[in-house]
Amino acid sequence: MSLRESGSCDRKVIEKPEKGRYITLLENANYLQFTLQDSIAIGSAAFSYFSTGALQLKTDKQYKDLTIKEFTKAADLYETSHAGIYEMCREDYPYISSELAKEDYTDLLDCGCGTGPMISLLYEADPSRHYTGLDITPRMIEVAKAKGLKGVDWVVGDCENLPFEENSFDAVICSNSFHHYPNPQKFFDSVVRVLRPGGRLILQDYTAPGPILWLMNHTEMPLANLVGHGDVGAYSLDQVKTFCHKSGLRVEKLERGKKFRLHLVARK
Repeated sequence: MSLRESGSCDRKVIEKPEKGRYITLLENANYLQFTLQDSIAIGSAAFSYFSTGALQLKTDKQYKDLTIKEFTKAADLYETSHAGIYEMCREDYPYISSELAKEDYTDLLDCGCGTGPMISLLYEADPSRHYTGLDITPRMIEVAKAKGLKGVDWVVGDCENLPFEENSFDAVICSNSFHHYPNPQKFFDSVVRVLRPGGRLILQDYTAPGPILWLMNHTEMPLANLVGHGDVGAYSLDQVKTFCHKSGLRVEKLERGKKFRLHLVARK
């Protein structure tokens, strides 16, 4: 890792190799970024990790509870200029929009929709379509509902067990949420169930070359758990291909982009 100063005098940014994910340390605890106390906790956890060789794995419920707690705090600032590390999610929206524009669709599901920024953009472009946003964090859905987007459905639910009937959607999108799922295969299996024949999954998340992926999964994410983040794991392109194959999805595009971004388009 290399430490560089940002343009602001009161914060420092730890930048992963190849300009990957950012961990921002702020002394101002009102911002949704790692505080000074968090950085101390990370340092302590790192010492423990390299002393023992491992960090304790969590149960599925513990991961999901962490995610709910993390994004309950994040909800009210999620779409503001004070969203901290969550601001990087916005970089995925143009890619998803461009993929969706390649084919017509009527019903769309956004898995891990947060406060609905992606659906808001799609709704603004074409309010005639039917959009559904699903998130495990009730506060995120409350904020999304407050937008008052007519005809949009907002649902609290688990992306590993989508609470919808079979063949309900023409398109399922998932942006920067997949790495929070303890059981990735269940997500893919559930997506296949709710997609109509010929429907598409468009997914954006993290991936990296082998050694860096190992560091993400065995150091960065476990350390993030200790300061209240619900990250579970990132996956290689081969692993994602296997998830698709086992669920019955046909991969049409699978690639690693800049900043460790994973791009997937798969069809039922």
